[in-house]
This record gives sequence, C-alpha cells and structure tokens, in this order.
Amino acid sequence: MTAGTVTPYRPGRQTGRDGFAQLLRAEWTKFRTVRGWVIGLLVAILVMLGLGLFSAAGSNSSCQSTSGGPARSGQGCSSTNPPVGPGGEAVNDSFYFVRQPLAGNGSITVQVTSLTGLIPSANGTGTGTQPGLVPWAKAGIIIKAGTQPGSAYAAMMVTADHGVRMQDDFTGDTAGQPGAVTAQDPRWLRLTRSGDTITGYDSPDGTHWTQVGTVALAGLPPTVQAGLFAASPAYQDISQGLGGGESGIIAPSQDTAVFDHVSMAGTWPAGTWTGDYVGAADGSGIGGYRQAGGRFTVTGSGDIAPAVPGQAGGEDLTATTFLVGTFAGLIAVIVVATMFITAEYRRGLIRITLTASPRRGRVLAAKAIVLGSVAFVIGLVAAAAAIIFGTALARGRVYVFPVSGLTELRMVVGTAALIAVVAVLALAVGTMLRRSAAAVTVVIVAIVLPYLLGAVSVLPASAADWVLRITPAAAFAVQQAVPQYAQVTALYSPGAGRGYFPLAPWAGFAVLCGWAALAVGLAVVLLRRRDV
Repeated sequence: MTAGTVTPYRPGRQTGRDGFAQLLRAEWTKFRTVRGWVIGLLVAILVMLGLGLFSAAGSNSSCQSTSGGPARSGQGCSSTNPPVGPGGEAVNDSFYFVRQPLAGNGSITVQVTSLTGLIPSANGTGTGTQPGLVPWAKAGIIIKAGTQPGSAYAAMMVTADHGVRMQDDFTGDTAGQPGAVTAQDPRWLRLTRSGDTITGYDSPDGTHWTQVGTVALAGLPPTVQAGLFAASPAYQDISQGLGGGESGIIAPSQDTAVFDHVSMAGTWPAGTWTGDYVGAADGSGIGGYRQAGGRFTVTGSGDIAPAVPGQAGGEDLTATTFLVGTFAGLIAVIVVATMFITAEYRRGLIRITLTASPRRGRVLAAKAIVLGSVAFVIGLVAAAAAIIFGTALARGRVYVFPVSGLTELRMVVGTAALIAVVAVLALAVGTMLRRSAAAVTVVIVAIVLPYLLGAVSVLPASAADWVLRITPAAAFAVQQAVPQYAQVTALYSPGAGRGYFPLAPWAGFAVLCGWAALAVGLAVVLLRRRDV
C-alpha cells in the first residue's frame, strides 16, 4: 500500500502588517478591559476640568465707586481693562497726540532733535522723579484711523534704547536707524499714505532717505488723524521671589520730544493743530505740547503696544490659568501608563505577550500607540472643556485676555499632545524600571520638578531659563496664551499667572518629544536584551 501525499497546511491569513494590526487590537483589548485603568483616565479628565473651573470661579476683581457708592466687582467695574486692537489682542493705546485730519493721500515729515524724560527717583518707593527714560520711551509721527483706543495705526518713532522703529497695529515692529537721538545727531522721519498703504522712512540729514517698512491697514477711513505723538511706558523694577510672588516698583514715567521742520503734503483741511491725550477718558493722562514757530515740544506718557498679563489694571487672567489642572491629570495618566507595562511584569503575563509576538520592539510600539492615542483623546476633551467653561465662568468676574481661535486650538491640541507624549514616556520608563512606584516617581520628578524650579524662582533667572529649555517641562510652553513681545518690557516668566516660557510653544513640545524618543529607544534596547 502506497502512502498518500500529505499537503502541508497553509493558513489563509498572511503575516506582516496584519500581524501588527492584530497586536494593536490585542493591546487595546487589554487596556479597555482593566476597569482601574479606564477609571484612572476618567479621573484625569475630571481633575483637569475641576481644577480649571475652580481657578475660574475663585478669581474676582473689585473696585470702589468713585462717587462713594458701594463697592462693585467683576470685569465691568474697572475702566482700566485694555482695549482690543485690530488683530483681536488686548492693547495699550494711550499717548499724547498733536494732530490734524488728513483727507485722502498725503505725507508728514519731521525732524526729531531731542528725547528726554522723567522716571521715578532712586529712593525705592516709586515717589518723586528724576531725569531719565525707560527703554521703550517713544515719540514721532503717526497716522491713525481715529482717536478711539485700539484703532489701526502706523507710526515712525525714535526710542530711548532701540533706535528708530516703524510700528503698526500694536504688534508690528521694524527697526530703522540705530542709536539715540540728540541735537548733534537728529533723526528725520516720514510717513506717507496711499490708500490703505502706509510707508515709513528715516534719514540722518533730511536728504538721503531709507525706507523702513510698508504696511497695509485694512479699512482705513477716507479721513484719518495724523501728527506728532509722545508716549512713555510705566517704569518697572520688578523681581519674582520664592513662590512666584513679585516685588518692586511700577510707576508712571513721561518723555518729552522736540520736533522741527514739520512739513505736510496732501489735503489737511483743518489747518490748525489740536492736542489731546488718547486713551484717558477722564483727562488724567500726562501730556501737553508747546508750539513756537515751526518747533513743537510734546510731552506724553502711556504706551502704544500690546498689553500683557499684569498690566491690565487689577486682576487679570489668561486661558493658561484654566489649564492649571494639567499637572494633576498628568499624575493620573502617568500612573496608568506605567501600570500598562509593569502590571504584566508583576503578574508574569509579559511572557505570554512576548511568546505571542516575539518581536519585542513591535510589542512596545503597539502599547505606545494604544496608550498615546487614548491619552491624546483624554487630554483633548479635558483641555477643551476647561478652556471653554473656564472662560465662560471667569468672564464677568475678572478680565480675561482675549486670544485668537488659532491660539486656543494650539493650546487645546498642544495640551492633548503633551499628555500623550508624557504617557509614552512613562510607558518607556516603566519598561526600563519594571516597577510602578519607581517609574511614576521618576517621570513626575522629571516633569514637575523642573517646572517648579523655573516658576518659583528657586534658581537664578539664567539657570531657571535653561531648566525650562532642556527638560521635559519645556513642553508646557504649548499652553502659553499671550506671546512675548520684544517691544514690551515685562516680567516674562511661568510664575505669578504669567504663563511665559523661554521657548516657542512647539519648540518646547519638541524637547519633550526628544526625551520621549530617547526613553523609548532605551526601553526597546533593554527589552530585547533582558530576560522577561
């Protein structure tokens, strides 16, 4: 009898990418069937949202009626809330303006021969004055849509420490000639209007002109206000102490500019100059002007620039405040992330996992994708809810700095991505250490401690700056609501509710990604080399 030929069995399902998809489904099944892990992530959402709403509800501003009536509270009680500029940002728009209406196209040209000023005296109390200028004291010529604070403008100016600048619509800033202005070294400035386009020029002698910049101010009315201005931001001598508190002096300053050789082209129907203080409805602004022949002496205070937290008068908040619960949410996510791998080591299930899928790097990759995806969704929901409901709750209680929709989107998506990458980092550390408590401690210390060192000024400012550049805590820059402005002097720090970081938002997030990639790489190497 002849034995028949036996055909070997060939399964219909091929290995390869289908195998990794099966691995993903297996890891997802593990995750969703452990009730404690699911509850842990729900806790992360609740604490992030709860702490954000608590911060919003606990904020309030109050003020006393100037007529002696009862005290009022909330955003509407203060007249010091900043106006909103053309780009939707909060701005400072207060200065002394010597102006005439300009109908249609035209230009104005001046020579600036002097810029002097007064700052608080050196007695440390903020009272009394002495000669001096703050770095961004400014004076020059301006074309502005109107005298209402926040209206569009373009200006050519001299400054105390930053040379000639062309600035527009509060956030635009272009450098011209460097150096300070003096009688021996004057500066010539010119602005021209052609429709909605404003072009600025400077010159050392009034003959040889250099174009500094050109800007388009959408929607300029046919008749604009144009002329001379002077503004001097508040003098600031502030330091941030232990715990994030601030101390120092913020007091008014003023500057005085001398203009001559004022010439105009185009249609100027008024024929005479009017001087008033823009941005001080009660007439309390510091300023005035004198005209002697063709020479003008203009004195002013205030600023034409973006507003930043702490300068709005009274208490103010940014949307960053409503994300304060991120730290607490991260702790819950870190615990779940480490247990996603350490629980298998503790129970001996890792042997079964690696037997089913011997390629250990693929196992870790599948766990990272499942965990990171779930953490991203958790962070997205929590961050969006905290900002939406926190902003709604805080408005009417305290001034909330306006931010654009794109900024809010970056904050929400960035926070979700931060939580997802931290979860992957925790998974990698858990793989290396194999112990939940040790892994949780390492990750929390690596993220929270650097942030606290930078925020409460335990370290010198330069050291704290580097800590927030090179550690995983740099990723919290994605939660920054209001940008730093080179033309605004302020205490740019994470503490005291400011929410500023030394790196740009996505650059800070990239630092965290680098640490997570390094941790995952080391985890893969150790997972392949060690026995389970």
